[in-house]
Amino acid sequence: MKEKDNQVLRVLAKQYPSIAAASTEIINLQSIMNLPKGTEHFLTDIHGEYEQFNHVLKNGSGSVRKKIDEEFGNTISSRDKKSLATLIYYPEEKLEIVRKEEDNLEDWYKISLHRLVQIIKRVSSKYTRSKVRKALPKDFAYVIEELITEKEEIHDKEAYYNEIIRTIIRIGRAPQFIVALSQLIQRLVIDHLHIVGDIYDRGPGPHIIMDTLCAYHSVDVQWGNHDVAWMGAASGHMACIANVIRIAARYGNLDTLEDGYGINLLPLATFVMDVYEHTDCSVFAVRTGKNRNRKALDLDIRMHKAMAILQFKLEGQLIRRHPEFHMEDRVLLERIDFQKGTVRLGSGGREYAMRDMDFPTVNPADPLALTEEEEEVMRGLQQAFLNCEKLQRHVRFLYSKGGLYKIYNGNLLYHGCMPMEEDGSFAGVEICGKAYSGKALYDILEHHARRGYYAKDQAERTMGQDLMWYIWAGKGSPVFGKDKMAAFERYFVDEKETHEERKNSYYRLLEQEETVDRILKEFGLHGKESHIVNGHVPVEQIHGESPIKCGGRLLIIDGGFSKAYQAKTGIAGYTLVCSSRGMQLVAHEPFESACAAIVNESDLFSHYLDVETYVHRKLVADTDVGRELREQVYYLEELLEAYRDGTLREE
Repeated sequence: MKEKDNQVLRVLAKQYPSIAAASTEIINLQSIMNLPKGTEHFLTDIHGEYEQFNHVLKNGSGSVRKKIDEEFGNTISSRDKKSLATLIYYPEEKLEIVRKEEDNLEDWYKISLHRLVQIIKRVSSKYTRSKVRKALPKDFAYVIEELITEKEEIHDKEAYYNEIIRTIIRIGRAPQFIVALSQLIQRLVIDHLHIVGDIYDRGPGPHIIMDTLCAYHSVDVQWGNHDVAWMGAASGHMACIANVIRIAARYGNLDTLEDGYGINLLPLATFVMDVYEHTDCSVFAVRTGKNRNRKALDLDIRMHKAMAILQFKLEGQLIRRHPEFHMEDRVLLERIDFQKGTVRLGSGGREYAMRDMDFPTVNPADPLALTEEEEEVMRGLQQAFLNCEKLQRHVRFLYSKGGLYKIYNGNLLYHGCMPMEEDGSFAGVEICGKAYSGKALYDILEHHARRGYYAKDQAERTMGQDLMWYIWAGKGSPVFGKDKMAAFERYFVDEKETHEERKNSYYRLLEQEETVDRILKEFGLHGKESHIVNGHVPVEQIHGESPIKCGGRLLIIDGGFSKAYQAKTGIAGYTLVCSSRGMQLVAHEPFESACAAIVNESDLFSHYLDVETYVHRKLVADTDVGRELREQVYYLEELLEAYRDGTLREE
C-alpha cells in the first residue's frame, strides 16, 4: 500500500472505525450515485432587475410548472395549475388575496395542502431522505416528513394523512404551513444555481439580488465585467468607484448606493451644487422610469456629469501608469483641442466636433489632474466604499463563490469571450510584463483580482486593483471582449461610427466547431457532451439571432434581462435549465411586476428551445459529485480490505 493511501485510510478509520460503519457508507454512496442528477439553473446578465430575477428564481425557469403538469396531467384544469404555480411562487401574497375572496377557506386550504404535498413528493424523489431532511423548514420538519414519507405499517394511509392536514387547518397553522411547503418546493426543484455574470448596474436592485444569492442553498458566480467594477470599487479603487457611481447616475439608480448600501453621497452632491451649478449638462441625460421632481433630477444630471469627468481623468492617469495596457488612444481628455472644441479619436487621430466643452474642473494644460475639491470628494467616496459593511459582505461572497470561469459537470461557464486573433488562435495579452493567452489569461487575471482585494502588500494590492479596472474595460479583457468602451464618444461626439465598440474575433468565429473544440480542450474538456455557457452580449432575437451556436455546443444566454436592452433584443432574457433528462433554453417575456404576476397568475417563460435530450437519464454518477463519490467508495473499499486482512484494527 502506498504511504499516501495508508495515510488516507488512517484518517478514514477515525470516521468509519469498523467494518459495519465502512460497509454502511459504501452502500449509501453507491445508492446516491444511482439517483437522477439534480437540476441546474443558469442565469446571466441580471443587471439589477431584482423583481424579474426573483420571479425566475421562484419558478425555476418553468421547472415548477413542469412538475405540476407531470404530477396532475389532465386531472386538474389549466386555471387550477396556474393558480397553484402562483401560490408556490408567492405564497404570502397569494394567501392574502385568497383570504379576501374565498368563500370556503377551509376547503381551499385542504385542497391546496394536498396538492402541495403531492408536488413535494415528486420534487423530492430524486434526493436521498437525508438531503430532503436537511432542506426541511425547522418549524414543520417532522410534519412534512410524515406527509411525504410512505408509512408501510399504516394500513389506512389516506385517513392518516387527511387527519394531519385537518389538524393543521383546525389549529390555525394552515397559512404558515402553505408558505413552508411552497418555499420547500422552490428549494427542491433547483439543486444548483449558476450566475454567469453581471449582477450589477442598470437596474435598481443589485443589493437585493445579492442578499438573495447569499442566502441561496447552492450557487456559484462567474464574474462579469460589471461585477468586477463593483469589486474594484469595494477595494477602494478610485477609477472603479467613479465608473460605478457614473453608471448609477446615468440609469437613475443612485438610490442603490444611498439607500441600498448606505453610501453617503452628500459630499458629492454638495460639490456638484457648488462647482457645477451653472454648467451645461444637457448631454448627460438620466435614464430613469422613476417619478423624480425637477430639482432632484437636475442634481442627478449634474452628478452624472461630474462623475463622468472624474472617471475620464482617473482612467487617463491609470492608463499612463500602465503603458503595457496599450490603451494610449483612450486618454481622451488629452486629445481635446480646447480652442477648436474638437477631439482626436482613433489611431489615425481624426478630429470630431465636441458636443460639450463646458468643463469647470478640467485644466487644458493638465487635463488629467484632479482639482483639490475633486481629490477631497474622491477620498471621501473611497472611505465610504471601504467602510460599507453590506457591500464588503456582498463582495466577499463574490470572491468565495465566484471566479472568472467555472468547469461544472463537463460544461465550461464564463462571461464574455475567449480573446482570439482573426485566425482563431488565442490572443496574447500582456500582464505585468509577460504575455498570457487562453486559460492562463483567465487564471492570471483572477489571481490579480483576488490580490487587489486581499493582498497585504500595498504594491501588490494596487496592481491587482488596476487590473480589476482592466478586466472591467480593457481591450484584452476576456469578460469585456471589445476594443474599447465608448462612453466618452457617446457623450461628446455626434458621429455614430465613433460609438461602435468592435467585438473580439471570438464572436465571429464561435459558429465554427474547431473554435469551440479548441476552447474546451484548453480547459481540459473533451467530447460532444461538453458545452460552453456564455453571457455578456445580448442575443437580438428580434433580428432573428439565435442563442444556440455551433449546433448547441455554445450557448449565449443573455437575452435582455435588463429593461435597457429589451427594445434591442425583443425579449426579456434567456435562461438555461439542465435536468437529468436534457438541456433546455427558456425564452422569457418582459416582466411587468411581481404584483401583476400574482394578480394575473401569469408566468414569464414564453417558449422552450431543446438544446440536448439525453439518450439515457443522467445520474449523480455522471456528475462531478459522482466522481468524488467514486473516489470515496474506492478508499472505503480499501479500508474494508485493510480491516479484513488485519492491516488496520477495528475500534
